Order: sequence, then structure tokens, then C-alpha cells
Amino acid sequence: MTTPTTPRPFVPVVDERRATVILVAMAVSTFLFVLVESLPSGLLTLMAPDLGRSTSEIGLLVTGYALVVLVASVPLAQWTKRVPRRWVLSVCVGVAALATLWAAFAPTYEQIMAARLITALAQALFWVAVIPATTGLFRPAVRGRVMARLAVGNSLAPVLGVPAGTWLGQQAGWRTTFWAVAALSAVIFVIVIVMFPLVRPSEGGASRAPFPHRRRFWTQLLATVLVVTGSFGLITFVTQLLQDVAGYRQEDMSWLLLVQGGFGVVGALVVARFIDRHHTAVLLTILTLITVALGLLWLVGSNPVAAVACLALFGFAFSTVPPTLSHRIMQVAPGSTDIGIGLHSSTFNLGIAAGSGLGAALTASVGVHAVPAVGAVLVLLALVVTIVEERTNAPLPQHGHELDATVAPQAAEVSAD
Repeated sequence: MTTPTTPRPFVPVVDERRATVILVAMAVSTFLFVLVESLPSGLLTLMAPDLGRSTSEIGLLVTGYALVVLVASVPLAQWTKRVPRRWVLSVCVGVAALATLWAAFAPTYEQIMAARLITALAQALFWVAVIPATTGLFRPAVRGRVMARLAVGNSLAPVLGVPAGTWLGQQAGWRTTFWAVAALSAVIFVIVIVMFPLVRPSEGGASRAPFPHRRRFWTQLLATVLVVTGSFGLITFVTQLLQDVAGYRQEDMSWLLLVQGGFGVVGALVVARFIDRHHTAVLLTILTLITVALGLLWLVGSNPVAAVACLALFGFAFSTVPPTLSHRIMQVAPGSTDIGIGLHSSTFNLGIAAGSGLGAALTASVGVHAVPAVGAVLVLLALVVTIVEERTNAPLPQHGHELDATVAPQAAEVSAD
């Protein structure tokens, strides 16, 4: 059970218009971070011959990036927990801009790898800071919606960013794409420096969870690793599944992935309408939809039309996972929400690595058709874990407006459970 605490009134740090400008800038920044992380995947065939490397070695630029985010999130969150968020976020965006510019000019593979790893360090800290810092500018009743709008940047990066970056690289060279991303990051850097309020993390409106509960928090991390592992097997091997099982051609992959990504953007926009008022129902619904999409893809994925329908449903549901789970973490994290989000970010990246590895093992041993089946089982387990959590604990408030009058005290004690 959670130790009772005395709430205090929520006082906005900035006016709503300024907060909205900051939110848009942070959403663009999440778009750029996801884009720069994924760019080598779209530019594989351009970067490899230019650098005299194989495509698998270029792929390691993505793998190494993800590993840095996995291991660095929590230590960086701990190290910067007392630094005002304006400086943390501006440094993250500024370092990312400079490191991406370095990658654009770097003459060797080794220098590009170094630049990528530095960018990954900036991203690791950025994910830790951006959610509590940005949501804390808004009243509690709309913070779920704020997280969902931040997540639109995540959803748009693979749908618009990577194809656009790949096209630009094909027209003007892959380095031009990195220059463009660095320039946009520099613009965001200026906006953060000028607009973000100079407050300490402990003074932010979302620095502490309103309902800290240790057992709920760790249960949510377990559900996170299960749903992400189950989903990323398909995400990693979706093109092979669509070709080997559904019978599509390589030439069809671009529009098929556009369908998945397009429905993902729709999902991120839809969840913003409901997450604050019905966050538990939203979480249970998206876990159910992902389970159904993966299960049906295993059962009827050999039918091309059915496969596309399942892919669209999966894209719609999975895009809502990051904001919904982050919203949950921000409600129940024990102690600082920065540390809670840092642990959640590491857990999410662990699920990415585990899902990709599991998908590779299944594809090599029994075939790619088994990937959605195993994924469905793992996401079903996440659903069961979440239901058990809800049945064995007092329900969390389901209407955001109930929180508008109060926020959690800054020195809140946490549950021992």
C-alpha cells in the first residue's frame, strides 16, 4: 500500500500557449531522434559502397545506437536529476545536432560510429527528461494527451522521415540527409533555449507520480518487456513475413509499410482523445488488439488481403504503446519520475533487442511464420499481468480532471509493496 501524502495545488510554470509551442518543438525533436536512429536502415545501400563497408556493418550503426540507449538511460537520469530541464534538453538536442553534423562530414566508418554513439547518449538522456519536463508544463487532466502528441513524432519518423531521408539521400547523397537533420535539430535547440522555463526537476509539475506504488511500477515494467518483445519480432521481420508467407513482392514493401505506419499515426491521434479519461481501459484495449492482430496474422497471414488488414490493426495498436505505458509509469513511479522513465526506457530497449533476437532465432529454426504466433503469446501474457495488477490493487482514478486540483508532493514516500 502507498503511504498517504498531502497533495499541494498545481501551479502552471508557463502559460498554455507557451507550453503548446514547447510541446510542438519536443514532438519534432522526438521525430528527429527516431529518424536519426533509423536513417542507416534506409541508407544502407548508399552508405555501404561509399564507406567501403558491407550492409551488415552499416546495420551495426543502428545496433550500437540501441545498445547505448539501453545501458545509459538510468545512469544519465541519476547524474542529471538536479539539473534544470532547459539545460538538459538543450544540451541533448545540441549534442545530437553536432554529432549528426560530424557524421555527415566523417570520412571513415569508425568516425561515423563514434558520432552515432554520442548521439545515442544524447537520446538516452533526452527520453528520460522530455516526458516529465514537457508534461509538467500542463495541468494533470491533459497529460496523457500530451504524451500521445509527443508520440506522434515517433510514429511519423518511420512513415515520413525515413522515406523522405532515403529519397533525399538518393537525390543528393546520403550525407545531405544527415546535414538536413542536423540543421533541423539546431532550430529545435534554439527554441528550447529560448522557450523552456528555467526550473529544477523537483519543481516541475510532473517530477513525482501522483500515485507512487512500487509493486505497480515493477509490474508495469514486466508488462512492457513482454509486449515490446512480442511485438518487435514482427516489426523486425515483417518484410520477410509479407514476402514468404503472404506472397507479396519486394516492390510492394514500401506501400505495405506505409499502411502500417499510416495506421500508426492514426492510432497515436485516437488514443490522445481517451487516455486521460480512461487510461486503464485504453491499456487493456491496445494489448488485446495487438494480441488479436498477431494471432490472426499467424492464422490467416497467407491470405494477402487478410495479412494487410492484420498489419494495419497491428500498426494502429502498437503506436499507442509508448504513450500509454509512459502515462502509466508517470502515475505510479516510486520516487523521481525521471528515474522511473529512465528504467522504462531501458526496459523498452531491452524488449526491442529481445524481440529482434527472438524473431531471428524463430526464423532460422522453424520459419518466419512462427514469429507472430510466439509474439501473440507474449503480448497475451502482458495482458494477463496487467489484468492481475488491476484486480489485486485499488483502482487508479480514471478521470484526469480529478487530478487538476492537486499534484503529488515533492517529497512523497513510496510504497513498500
